[in-house]
Amino acid sequence: VKMAAVLERSFIEICGFERETLPRFREITVNPGLNALPGGVKYPDSAGGFHYEESGKLLSITSNRCIHWSTSGDTVQLVEQSLDTNLLNNAVKLKITHCPLLPGGVHIQETLNNVIILIVTNQTVHRLVLPHPTRMYRSELVTELQMQSIFTDVGKLSLQDPAHSAVIPSPVGQTAGPTASAAWLSHQGEAHYALASPAGGILVITLPPHDTQGSMTVLELKRSSVMQRLAGWMPTAIRLSLVRELEDDTFIFALCQDHKLRMWSFRDQVCLMETDMLEYMPACRGVKGSPGQGHRLRLAFSPSTGLCLAVYLAVPSRGQFTVLQLVATDNNRYSLDHISSLFATQETLVDFALTSTDIWGLWLDDTNQTVVKYINFEHSTAGQWNQVFVQPAPEEEVHIGADQDPRETYLDMLFSPLRFTASAIVKALQIYRRGTERIADLPWETLKKEVTVAVENELQSSVTEFEFSQEEYRQLQVEFWSKFYACCLQYQEALATPLGLLLNPHTHMVCLLKKGFVSFLLPCFAVDHLYLSFDEYLFSEEETPVTEDPEVSRDVLQLVQCLRLVSDAVPGDMAYEMEKALEHLQSPERAAEMVLENLLANDNENVIEDIQNKLQDIRNPVSAMAALIREMDLETDSEPRGEGPLTTGLSVRISLSQLYGSSVAVAVICQAVCQMAMTRVLFCRDLLILQQLYLRLGDNVFLAGGDQLLQLQQDLIPRSSHLLSSYYLLKQISQSLATAVPLDIIDANLQHLSVLELSDSPALASNRSGVFEGITARHKITHLDHIMSSFQFPECLMGNCQYTQLQEYVRLIGPWCQVNVGSCRFMLGQCYLANGEGQKALQCFQEAATEVEKEEFLLRLTGAEEEEVTAASRLQYYNKVLRLLEDVGLPELVIHLATLAITEAVNDPRSQAALWTRIFKHHLDLGHNSQAYEALTQNPDSSRQLDCLRQLVVVLCERSQLQDLVQFSYVNLHDEVVSIIESRARAVDLMSHNYYELLYAFHINRHNYRKAGTVMFEYGMRLGREVRTQLGLQKQVNCYLASLNCLRLIRPDYAWIVQPSSGAVYERPGASPKRNYDGEFATVSGQIDILELKDLQKEYALARSRLNLAQHHPPSAAIAGSASAVEMVSLLVQTGLFDCALSLCQTFKLSLTPIFEGLAFKCIKLQYGGEESQNEAWNWLAANQLSTIVTTKESSATDEAWRLLASYLEKHPTQNAQHHRCVINKLLSHGVPLPDWMVNTYKGVDAAALLRLYLNYDLLEAAAELVLEYVDALLGKGHQYFGIERPLSATASLVWLPYTSIDQLLQALNETQTNASIYNKLQDKLNDYHKLVDQTTRRRLQAQ
Repeated sequence: VKMAAVLERSFIEICGFERETLPRFREITVNPGLNALPGGVKYPDSAGGFHYEESGKLLSITSNRCIHWSTSGDTVQLVEQSLDTNLLNNAVKLKITHCPLLPGGVHIQETLNNVIILIVTNQTVHRLVLPHPTRMYRSELVTELQMQSIFTDVGKLSLQDPAHSAVIPSPVGQTAGPTASAAWLSHQGEAHYALASPAGGILVITLPPHDTQGSMTVLELKRSSVMQRLAGWMPTAIRLSLVRELEDDTFIFALCQDHKLRMWSFRDQVCLMETDMLEYMPACRGVKGSPGQGHRLRLAFSPSTGLCLAVYLAVPSRGQFTVLQLVATDNNRYSLDHISSLFATQETLVDFALTSTDIWGLWLDDTNQTVVKYINFEHSTAGQWNQVFVQPAPEEEVHIGADQDPRETYLDMLFSPLRFTASAIVKALQIYRRGTERIADLPWETLKKEVTVAVENELQSSVTEFEFSQEEYRQLQVEFWSKFYACCLQYQEALATPLGLLLNPHTHMVCLLKKGFVSFLLPCFAVDHLYLSFDEYLFSEEETPVTEDPEVSRDVLQLVQCLRLVSDAVPGDMAYEMEKALEHLQSPERAAEMVLENLLANDNENVIEDIQNKLQDIRNPVSAMAALIREMDLETDSEPRGEGPLTTGLSVRISLSQLYGSSVAVAVICQAVCQMAMTRVLFCRDLLILQQLYLRLGDNVFLAGGDQLLQLQQDLIPRSSHLLSSYYLLKQISQSLATAVPLDIIDANLQHLSVLELSDSPALASNRSGVFEGITARHKITHLDHIMSSFQFPECLMGNCQYTQLQEYVRLIGPWCQVNVGSCRFMLGQCYLANGEGQKALQCFQEAATEVEKEEFLLRLTGAEEEEVTAASRLQYYNKVLRLLEDVGLPELVIHLATLAITEAVNDPRSQAALWTRIFKHHLDLGHNSQAYEALTQNPDSSRQLDCLRQLVVVLCERSQLQDLVQFSYVNLHDEVVSIIESRARAVDLMSHNYYELLYAFHINRHNYRKAGTVMFEYGMRLGREVRTQLGLQKQVNCYLASLNCLRLIRPDYAWIVQPSSGAVYERPGASPKRNYDGEFATVSGQIDILELKDLQKEYALARSRLNLAQHHPPSAAIAGSASAVEMVSLLVQTGLFDCALSLCQTFKLSLTPIFEGLAFKCIKLQYGGEESQNEAWNWLAANQLSTIVTTKESSATDEAWRLLASYLEKHPTQNAQHHRCVINKLLSHGVPLPDWMVNTYKGVDAAALLRLYLNYDLLEAAAELVLEYVDALLGKGHQYFGIERPLSATASLVWLPYTSIDQLLQALNETQTNASIYNKLQDKLNDYHKLVDQTTRRRLQAQ
């Protein structure tokens, strides 16, 4: 009941323009081929509209949908608009060349399949046949945010087709067009146009149905004897479907210049009724003789009242509305019953509308200001019109504070809501630029920049002085910005010219059609109604919907009158000071007290005295103030009304979600909120000033004494101050514009919200033009207070990346709002994060943590809103924030916050472990190795500790920060570290990672030399097996050297190591079992091999020889890695590294025979090879050290090779000179003559063996020669060359001959004729020897 009373009181105008968009009209020109009529009659601009039949039906496709139009000259603009859905291609500008449209010359009707638009100009009539929305979109459920308008395909229509257009026939000599018109569709689909002929009479033009063939017909309704010239207005025709009781006919009503109302039957073409309207007008003297130029006629039909007519009689000094009801009598006769006569003021009537109960009027007053009023013509006994508070024009003068920048102040005025449309600013900018180029559809911020540049350029171009003071520059700014502002004012005033009213009988929505935009008339709240009412209305009020108590109601009205006096008394500079105090978060009470002191000090007109006098009439001011405060309090009545939960189907819920979802509706709601907030800021300001005055007056005005004064001071003033701050906040955020956000920032924000698990929150609506509009689109501001208290608005700002606006919101709400304090701190932290101020963000997040268990948003953030709130909630909060900080990339802040969170997890080892792990990770990432190690040691979870340890090892190895890794103490973690490094060493590539070397350094650092030696030996073994390159062999040598060094540092008794397993078979955790070739599990031998120092030396020597080989012959590296000592000797010999091979043989106690054979073979090759082999030989010869250097003559490679062989034979003697024997055997096997030095050397050691070699290779002459020399040596000739100390004699030692070989030689010589002489010579020499032996033997025997 209370709300109903408020709604009947007054309405307030809310502009429906979208601030950021220019209307986009598609322009279509129709050329009928006519010339303009002579005389140049100019019709006034007009506007009207059409509402769909089902516009008030919730689930309808045409819900809250209408078409409005405006005419200007020969152009008509048609716009289809929906409050629920954005319509595409919804605006058309139709130009009919040389044919101005008649006022009200557009008539729209709908059929089942089509929307028909009938247009009347001064020379033509037209019909547009458009598809009905229900035929364009057949789904019963509307879920799209936008859809196509019925005007989408209007460009495809053939508008000049004779079936859809016709030229109005005119009598010969007539030059004037019709003055008024009406049009309608018949049941058969025919289009009828009724025109008021200048000659008198009514001309009816009929076009056949659009889907049938036919031609135009013309019918004239005229009674020359009775009919006066029709003039002024013929608004409409009544169809049979609307007036069923009036039989099958259509009636045309005409209000003529003779002040008579006539009703014509279209079927019978007769005038059925004629009524003189002056009969209903008292004191009509003087009116009868004057023509009724400004008369207006409106019709309304309802099932309850039937057909009503409202006639406006325009009289020079006054106007009168007469409401009549059409009554049918017998014999097809009709009469009019008088219902009401209402008098209007002297303003110029622009338009009026009639409903079944009300008349709405639109006037322009003497100052050209818009006036709108409405009245219930049935129940208004006093004839009191209800107020409509129209939107005032923007202020002509802009107040600029001393501390304000003129440019910023003017920009705020121009681009704030409720003041200027984008069209006005763009037109002013075009004029200001003096350019001809057309400004495109600019974004709001771009338009703002363009305006700034234009004004600043104009200012700069006018400056002739190079230097001037800051004050002079400020004055210049004010001058040029005020000039541009005045230009915008002119265009805004032109665009705001009212043209008509549009009422929706189905939804009772009232629209004010203006030249440049449409505004909506919304019901006014009780407090706003009282504060905005004109004085004559306020003084005549007897009760108020604020309270039901008549005594309190009287006091409230008196109090509001005082508030109005205060409002009028506050000067502009003090109003600015008050607003600045709110902006700077100063005390509202102190600011109000300052304003009051100023009023008292400058009360030249005794306003304060008048207020005091009125205060005396208020019996109980405290109750009156409490009633007003209660009415304005956002926290009261916050729950939605209703008996129980909403139990509706899915389709209804989806349709409800679409309700008022279009950008137009959002703009209207936002501007309504802004308007309400602005009004109530002023109301609360004035109330607070008045309360300060009460405090100053004290007991003089409080009849009840000190209790009321105390209540005022302790309760009402703080509540008023709180309300003022609340509405100031609401005003600021509703005036703020949304910032355009780049896509990358939107994506980053979505990522952050998903980290917080808030991305699916219902408050996160899509970005709109105003920051208030995102949440408006979803929640429709049905319960604004509920939205503010539930923290959905800040969520919406955060979700749409409006960080600047969110910061301002938190700043303004901070000093006085004690709800959602922690949530606000969290939001502020989000803003700081987005702006790169991490430390500030961290501080905010910490402050929010204390409120986690108390606030719904923070509980939802932690996921604990449906669970029991526990101490773990704060830990959950910390985890979310930590994840957010990690996502943003602020590891230092993660460490700081995680350290703080650990104090909350004293009794939760699992959470502690997770936090310590997080701290470790980020310290490690930042390179804080010592701190990372400390965090690792603090971790109570052994498995996590081991994971961290493993990560520490790997990361520090990759960074080559091995010094830190080795020097950590690893208390109680020593074996784990070794195990980790060992497992890593055995699992990764040997050449790209240095885990073995790290482990070696680790053991050396702890003086564990045996383990260090074992590690390096294993490293060397694996290098030999797995890395068959020269670099690998070099590393292997170094590994064995390091291992040797380690063992040499140990006492000899302990200088041993356990040989590592071969084949890389290690018992690693998680390693798969190995199988043999038969598929059986391979058994690992349990045998342990001990390696001592000498064993390592052998391995080192072998590795060294491998490296030497690879250095001289790189291709050998691939096979040398796994070669044994014997194989290595062969490889070295083949390469010519004889010194190295000798050393290896000596180390492993191998035979030197392969070396001598190999060297002998190389000598043979050199001796018989060409120059190329000589050159190659120097390479391997240089790798072997010769004992002496020959400087006497030039030496060849062959000579050097023989010298090398000779030196080896000399350095490495054997008991039987077997090295000589193998060399000689090699030479003889290749048919190479033996060098003399070798023969001489060998025969002095073992002549018999030399003889056998000669015999083996059939060298009979050399053998015979050797025997002859040997026998001579026994006989005393050259015995020293054969190693015989004394020749044959009785006193010398025994001598002998190799008789078997000699016999073989003799046998061979005897068998060939060519060697007969040698045979005889040898036989003679042997005979001489035998004789001497015989003599010597006898002598020895005798001597015995």
